[in-house]
Amino acid sequence: MQKIVTFLWFDEQAEEAARYYTAIFEDSRIVDIQRYGDAGPRTDGSVMTVTFELAGQRFVALNGGPEFRFSEAISLFVDCGPQSEVDYFWERLGAGGAEGDCGWLTDKYGLSWQIVPRRLMELQSDPDPETSQRAMRAMLGMKKIDIQGLEDAVRGRA
Repeated sequence: MQKIVTFLWFDEQAEEAARYYTAIFEDSRIVDIQRYGDAGPRTDGSVMTVTFELAGQRFVALNGGPEFRFSEAISLFVDCGPQSEVDYFWERLGAGGAEGDCGWLTDKYGLSWQIVPRRLMELQSDPDPETSQRAMRAMLGMKKIDIQGLEDAVRGRA
């Protein structure tokens, strides 16, 4: 078992969310579902936690009630290769949610995601400060990251 596991607090959507996420990511699965017993605090037999893996990374989702909500202070970063992969995750994770700026979105459960192409990270790490700053300026004007738009910007075409 991995040493550190991300724990996500949902109101009542833990199983629904886990099934949704595992359908989106390859190498993903539901590992275990635990249910509340008569000791409570939720309804006897209802889902308490769902342990699941996304791309081999383990998570636990809890049906803990409405007391706590997700915020953008914590997000899940999705490392993407080509634009088609950025588009795939953006469309699926963003369905029913809200687009943010700079590759961020909030899914229909309120969880924040960053959908980031590796090329953005490469351009922002470029040793030429002009290249990295052009990439940064271009990214700041985007919602979903557009790799071609970044390339055009660093070449002075945008």
